[in-house]
Amino acid sequence: MKKKNASTAVGIASHRWEIASRAVLAVVGGYAVSALYAGSFALAFPAHKAQAVLGATMFSFTVYCVVVIWAFCARSLARAWLGAGVMAAVPGIYGLLTWSV
Repeated sequence: MKKKNASTAVGIASHRWEIASRAVLAVVGGYAVSALYAGSFALAFPAHKAQAVLGATMFSFTVYCVVVIWAFCARSLARAWLGAGVMAAVPGIYGLLTWSV
């Protein structure tokens, strides 16, 4: 049986935290980004309100899948979070600019 040294234990813990962070990004971040896209696309579609909301909701499922795949395919954890942030910034800015109180 091999003995684990301190550096191996730290490396394993670091890897586990990275996977946990990617999972949080996939689940929570994916939901947040897809909700932003659904809201901003519902405002942008030139159809009836019900059709716009339905189309935006269907598109948001695709966005959610893209964020989940991106969370685990990015080369680094920072790149995964940065990519999700950029994906969230686009509809977020549009939503803020077009939202009327």
